Amino acid sequence: MSLFVSGASIKIVIEHLRNVLNSRRILHINDSRMKVSAVLLPVFFKKGQYHLLFIQRTERVKNHKGQISFPGGAYEKADGLLLNTALREAQEEIGLAPKDVEVLGELDDTLTATSNYIISPFVGVIPYPYNFLLDKWETEELIEVPISALLEKGCFSEGITQQNGKEINTYFFRYGDRNIWGATARILKQFLEIINNL
Repeated sequence: MSLFVSGASIKIVIEHLRNVLNSRRILHINDSRMKVSAVLLPVFFKKGQYHLLFIQRTERVKNHKGQISFPGGAYEKADGLLLNTALREAQEEIGLAPKDVEVLGELDDTLTATSNYIISPFVGVIPYPYNFLLDKWETEELIEVPISALLEKGCFSEGITQQNGKEINTYFFRYGDRNIWGATARILKQFLEIINNL
């Protein structure tokens, strides 16, 4: 049983996850033809359970309209580090101050299938409750999902989709009437595999 659903103390769980993330060899993808980006996986503790915070993008954004994703976006030179990209974008999209994020580590880079991005995902613990402030241009709403629900049998499925004439393995997570898919689902699958072995 994962520590995330075992009832172990918050301090023990967070420190164990930090140690596991920092002991991994991280896969970085370098491809000058692709755009570089980063996202934050915000983890928080609410009503006795660990949760992940997702956003639903508006129909106004350029890419990934209406999709469920983690807060994040494209790298800018002023960021310096990709971690700073993830933190800046989280602040812009949901009003989460960088000082309020306890960064635990990094996951492997992930590619988007259609928008030509390399995504570097970072895991961070955030306080809850929190006074989020949504950028209404980019963020339609916040979605709080218990990690235990994502680990339930039947939540996850996979299939094959066609993208530009190529067959691509696609992952899906279902939470209530919400579908998490695409690059976000690939990042989520990687994270859940890690915590399922804690």
